[in-house]
Amino acid sequence: MTSKFHFLSFLFFSFISYSFQNPNPDSNSSPSRAHTELTNYGFPIGLLPATTILNYNVNQTSGEFTVYLGDSCKITLPPDNYLATYSKRITGKIVKGRIAELDGIRVQAFFKWWSITGIRSNDEDLVFEVGMVTAKYPLKNFDESPPCEGRYSAS
Repeated sequence: MTSKFHFLSFLFFSFISYSFQNPNPDSNSSPSRAHTELTNYGFPIGLLPATTILNYNVNQTSGEFTVYLGDSCKITLPPDNYLATYSKRITGKIVKGRIAELDGIRVQAFFKWWSITGIRSNDEDLVFEVGMVTAKYPLKNFDESPPCEGRYSAS
């Protein structure tokens, strides 16, 4: 009887621990720590989709970061409704107001897929860099994390 109790207690606390580490993004729960970390660098939480963040890390010295999503996903970016895809693994370098060497986010424009290589932020706008081309959008368009519309195949 005691071993059953310990086993059930273990399962219960494991479930509770897992729930706090991986909140359901489709519920009205608060943003993940990775979403919140964006705000520490002057970015809105809406740069990351509303999906499970398995893990993330930021090197406070170099600014190098990695975000591991629960799955790849596609979203529609406001305000021009560009289709974007997020890989399971997103990497780059982040400092206050600037993300560089970004890898893992692509956007479809003019019937072609383009990698977003950097993002700049100021008090009013986000500037997305696709190679040498940039596109500026109001910061307020990214106040909320967009939901994933489904998986995509990276083929």
